[in-house]
Amino acid sequence: MIDGLVGGRLYGEAQIRTGQNGKRFVTCKVRAATGDGDTLFVNVIAFDDDVQTALLALNDADSVALSGALTPKVWTDKNGLVKPALDMIAHGLLTGYHVRRKRGVVTGEGVTGAEGAVSGAPADDDDLL
Repeated sequence: MIDGLVGGRLYGEAQIRTGQNGKRFVTCKVRAATGDGDTLFVNVIAFDDDVQTALLALNDADSVALSGALTPKVWTDKNGLVKPALDMIAHGLLTGYHVRRKRGVVTGEGVTGAEGAVSGAPADDDDLL
């Protein structure tokens, strides 16, 4: 198992699912750019409640950085070309909506209200940066 950090854009929207044991989880796909200009799909699954809530608050093409356990995979497209992919069990994430909250924690500034929340959109556009 590889613990990694992947940054990219949400491809589609996150989906809530329920396992056979009745426990809820969230899945989504993230398109990440590679060094050579190609894109790599990351299949993400989240069991942590905070990560699930934050993923569900995002829309298609929103930027996101995820950390978690990575498993390399390959898949074959409709033309028969073999392409790389990654499966990730996400245990943490950061979006543009979290920037002010994280900056306040690192610098020691107190952060209160909506920008202190882990999930969801900020209270207004001024909270983005």
